Amino acid sequence: MVENSRTPPLLAINNVSQNYGRGGEKGATVLDRVSLTLNEGEIVGLLGRSGCGKSTLLRIVSGLNHPSDGEVNYRGEKVVGPVNGIAMVFQSFALFPWLTVLANVELGLRAKGVSEADARKRALQAIDIIGLDGFENAYPKEISGGMRQRVGFARALVVAPSILLMDEPFSALDVLTAETLRTDLLDLWVEGRMPIKSILMVTHNIEESVLMCDRIIVLSSNPGRIAAEIRVTLQHPRNRLDPEFRQLVDQIYALMTRRPDMAKASPGAFPGLGVGMALPTVSTNTLAGMIEEVAAPPYDGKADLPALADSLQLEIDDLFPVAETLQLLRFAELAEGDIKLTAAGKRFAEMDVDQRKKLFGDHLLSYVPLAQRIRRVLDERPSHHAPATRFREELEDYMSEDYAETTLKSVTTWGRYGEIFAYDESTQSFSLENPQ
Repeated sequence: MVENSRTPPLLAINNVSQNYGRGGEKGATVLDRVSLTLNEGEIVGLLGRSGCGKSTLLRIVSGLNHPSDGEVNYRGEKVVGPVNGIAMVFQSFALFPWLTVLANVELGLRAKGVSEADARKRALQAIDIIGLDGFENAYPKEISGGMRQRVGFARALVVAPSILLMDEPFSALDVLTAETLRTDLLDLWVEGRMPIKSILMVTHNIEESVLMCDRIIVLSSNPGRIAAEIRVTLQHPRNRLDPEFRQLVDQIYALMTRRPDMAKASPGAFPGLGVGMALPTVSTNTLAGMIEEVAAPPYDGKADLPALADSLQLEIDDLFPVAETLQLLRFAELAEGDIKLTAAGKRFAEMDVDQRKKLFGDHLLSYVPLAQRIRRVLDERPSHHAPATRFREELEDYMSEDYAETTLKSVTTWGRYGEIFAYDESTQSFSLENPQ
């Protein structure tokens, strides 16, 4: 479908921000001054990692959530609640298990006061369009995950919305089922067989965004801001092996792994400075496995991230935290969508278990401020013991309780592996095994 630039936008998101606080106080900023438009005849993707506010923005657009600041306008009218003309497909199937496929699809129409006969007719049409003809009387437990998600699509389409919102609708499906449903949906869209004018979808799958979207809005994290807007001019059906397709995928990987502007943000991929750096949950086995994978043929120390993601079947939410943790620890470097092992990373790949532990511990103390803090406190105390609460409370001065817990668990796991300190689960305390 082709966008008509002279037609006013169906949807306008104007300087939308979302904060979550307690007792009226301003808390964590999830979205920060996000503005974009959605025009007729286009599929727009919101691409970013978990926690960047993609789903929050979608719920604000749908009228299910209210922004802290800014506003959303649908056809020139401010959105203050659920809107006729906007329908949503969720990540989970969200079907009523005691209702048949037909009854699940009819439900929205019946809630709007549509007569039983008309609701039945429209629901059957939607079921036929989405490829579920013959399963009208089946219950959700009797059909596959892919078919249950088709019911979700039929339920959204039956109300004939102008805008279809999709919140990672394929992420709960296996790879083959997701690809089939994605292709069928695109066929319906290109052929004009769906009663919708535009689609706004959330995804964390880079290839999916290039495969489906006319525009890709890349959101940064902590807080969620628009980092880039990428137009995709490839004709449908798109070929994943097409050089231009691969170039776009590489471009987005490079964009999403680029170091932030040092004048505007903290160094590295993780929010916060020094001890206040929020860290992801990544196991040492995963870190070691990634080093081994990149060190081995065919990569031999340098890998293209899209190719690596494809060979390991990893989404960006799984791949990026591992690659960025290796960069933080100086075992790898990220640049232009590639990951390259440093000299230390290559040495790690060739070492035995004990040598790896020693090298990892040395790098942890050199490059992770929280690990340095824990070790220094243990060194200075005569007992060489310290409760975990001492460090957790310090972290909560910089970040939320959840981030503090995740960060402390990560450093605890890494520190135990590197043997720079011990941790007793029963007493929740750190200690030195062999104090100097």
